This record gives sequence, C-alpha cells and structure tokens, in this order.
Amino acid sequence: MQLTFDLADDAATRTLGAHLATLLRVGDVVALHGDLGAGKTTLTRGLVQSLCGTDEEVPSPTYTLVQSYEGPEFPIWHFDLYRMNTPDEVMELGWDETQDGVALIEWPERAGRYLPTVRLDLTLEMVGEQRRARLEPVGEDWQKRLDGFRF
Repeated sequence: MQLTFDLADDAATRTLGAHLATLLRVGDVVALHGDLGAGKTTLTRGLVQSLCGTDEEVPSPTYTLVQSYEGPEFPIWHFDLYRMNTPDEVMELGWDETQDGVALIEWPERAGRYLPTVRLDLTLEMVGEQRRARLEPVGEDWQKRLDGFRF
C-alpha cells in the first residue's frame, strides 16, 4: 500500500503533518525522506505544533542533530542525520530512548542497521511548484492505521 498526496504549499505540508500526528503512538518511527528543501522540517513543524501547541518553536535540527519535545502523551524526537558520518553515531544522540515516544528521522538511511524495520516511510519531493508526499507503511500496524487516511 502506498498513499500519495499533492501539497500546494507550506501550509498544506504542515496540515499533512498535523493529520499524521493523530495517528501516532508510543514507539512509532516516521522516516522522512527527501532532498534538501523538500519540506521534511515543515511537515515536522505541523506535526509537533499540533501535539505541543502552535507556540512551540520547531527549528531544523541540522546542526544540533536532534531536537526533543514534550508532547502531552509522549515525548517526540526530531533527528536530522545528514551530518552523521557513521550509523553508530545515532547512539550518542539518545536513540535508544525513542521507544518511549515518537521518533521523526530526516535522512533515515544514515541510521543503517539502527533504523527500525516497522515504521512509516514518508517521502517528500518537489513536482513543479508544489510538493508530493508519498506515505509507505512498513509493517502491518501502519498499514491498518493508514487504511482510509485522508487529510
């Protein structure tokens, strides 16, 4: 199963993130794929702000590698692995704590063997002047949750 959505602008990208937030559970991993500037942090901003409040500042973790947020029901970790040299570096970022909350991972392929086998793969790409989001559940649980998903 694969779902595809065309996103006209940043607002639509944030709205998709907010709708995805309603599906999240403790232990979830969302692997965010896409080129630089594809909208991974914009989507994350919509997701985090829908859970933590619109006043929550959601910067890109490009330089810090990880940002954490205290959601009302679980913590949220936003990883940007672009600057990592080896997969083992994720262990220095608190990677093993994410099972108690939700992990949103930009550049997930850099996690290597540490990337969970059950996750939601979300790919963002530019198509002309807009974005396209492709959601691919990896694992049966995500397939059930995405059944009928619209935003």
